Amino acid sequence: MLKSLSIKNYALIEELTVEFERGLNVITGETGAGKSIIIDALSLILGERADTDAVRKGAEKAIVEGVLTVAGGKRLKQLLEENEIEFHDDLIVRREVAAKGQSRSFINDTPATTALLKQVGDLLVDLHGQHEHQSLLRSETHVDLLDDFGGLEGLVEEFGIAYRDAHAIIKELNDLKSREQQLMERRTLYEFQVKEIDALSPRAGEEDELENELRILENAEKLFSATERLYQSLYEGENAVHDRLVLTRNELEALAAIDKAFDEAKAEAASATAIVDELAKFIQQYSSRIEFNPERLEEIRNRLGHLTLLKKKYGGTLTAVIELREKIGRELELANNFEEEIAALRKKLDAKRRVCSDIAQRLSAKRQEVAKKVNKSIVQSLAELGIVNAQFETRITHKPALNKETALVKLGKEWIETTSKGIDEVAFHVSTNVGEDVKPLVKVASGGEISRIMLSLKMILAKSDRLPLLIFDEIDVGVSGRIAQAVGRSMKKLSQFHQVIAITHLPQIAGFADTHFVVEKMETDKRAVTSLRKLDENECITEVARLISGAEVTETGLESARELMGLK
Repeated sequence: MLKSLSIKNYALIEELTVEFERGLNVITGETGAGKSIIIDALSLILGERADTDAVRKGAEKAIVEGVLTVAGGKRLKQLLEENEIEFHDDLIVRREVAAKGQSRSFINDTPATTALLKQVGDLLVDLHGQHEHQSLLRSETHVDLLDDFGGLEGLVEEFGIAYRDAHAIIKELNDLKSREQQLMERRTLYEFQVKEIDALSPRAGEEDELENELRILENAEKLFSATERLYQSLYEGENAVHDRLVLTRNELEALAAIDKAFDEAKAEAASATAIVDELAKFIQQYSSRIEFNPERLEEIRNRLGHLTLLKKKYGGTLTAVIELREKIGRELELANNFEEEIAALRKKLDAKRRVCSDIAQRLSAKRQEVAKKVNKSIVQSLAELGIVNAQFETRITHKPALNKETALVKLGKEWIETTSKGIDEVAFHVSTNVGEDVKPLVKVASGGEISRIMLSLKMILAKSDRLPLLIFDEIDVGVSGRIAQAVGRSMKKLSQFHQVIAITHLPQIAGFADTHFVVEKMETDKRAVTSLRKLDENECITEVARLISGAEVTETGLESARELMGLK
């Protein structure tokens, strides 16, 4: 709902702030006082075109700001998040129009495009009058309204899932066909690369192993000489470490027999002797394994040289070479099995097409049933609003698919064009005069008649229509008396499901108001200024009486006003 609207330096409005209430908000006022100016200003924050001529003379810019309660608005939240704007339960929308021509828009204090402002407005407000914010006049919304009225959201979502799944398969199929052509062009190259890599069959970690082995073979003589010296020094040579440690151990054993204080030293000497024995044993065994093998040395050098060339050619590292081999191997395998892969995807797509066709036909049949109920209800409602000879048709049509490759739904032998909502194109048609053929709702002439058609549609679809705010700008044009009373009663019923703001000049409508505002124009410093004032109960009675009696409010008018307002 619209909580508040602030307008500054717009046309005749110098500055005003108004707080709207739930239910039916009615705005009345003398002709020329500026009622339509308020709606024009409101349309700015709904993304309508900005006119610099509307900036108040002498001001640098006009500012219009609205605060709307939008808690639970999932589609709005998604839209804002997609545009990196924070979502809050209170949405602040501001539009600034400079006298020099620039226009700036803000949503929750974040700069926004006018196009985004319009998208937000389309999710929140339906404005009926001489404006473009009329969702019912956009035929693309008719299918959604029909589905909402019939409670078909579940079936629509079921089809939407199947539709997206089918298109994912089509994309996969197209990608595969595209890859097939690319692979056929690269096949010879891939086969050469596989052959070249497989000729060496490199292994992960092989390079480190070979380099370690090469280092050992290149230093075989050094390793042999060093280990021989060490073995002699530790074990077999004159005055070897092993022999000296044995003598030391024996001396300490003798001393320990005399004084227990040498026990620990004796044990350490025995341990050192054992360590030297093990070390000498390892060195002797290592020395015996040293290999002098020029052939193996040359083999390793050649292998490493070939691996180096392979690395330079295919990625810089052996890991990259192996990964490339795996990748092109898979590509070649795919190239050799394209027909099987494509056949499998086609089979999968055919199955999904059968699912889509089944759901689409069930959904279309349900829509036909719902359409009959809508048609009957709206004709009845139009009669109550004074259009007694109306005809209303909800036409559901299909289009043949232009591209059978991407078509998803088949009716009999014919492929049908689809969207994520099914195969149906829905359009409301109406005739309001005897003998006239029904015409698309979008082509019906404007005026009181179209306004009552809109109101009738809103009454039938009220509970399902998710737009929280409805604005009616003098939809009572051309109606009076009993019909005006019916229009007012219908608007009152609508306000049970939506916040309604209505500009009217009829007392029959104003009498139903939950909250009543009056637009007044006065002169300040020799300039006209428009203001908007909320009325208390007594002022409401007087204003309704003025609408009945004219400029001079009579006691009879006051009595009639109380009766209209249900206060008697």
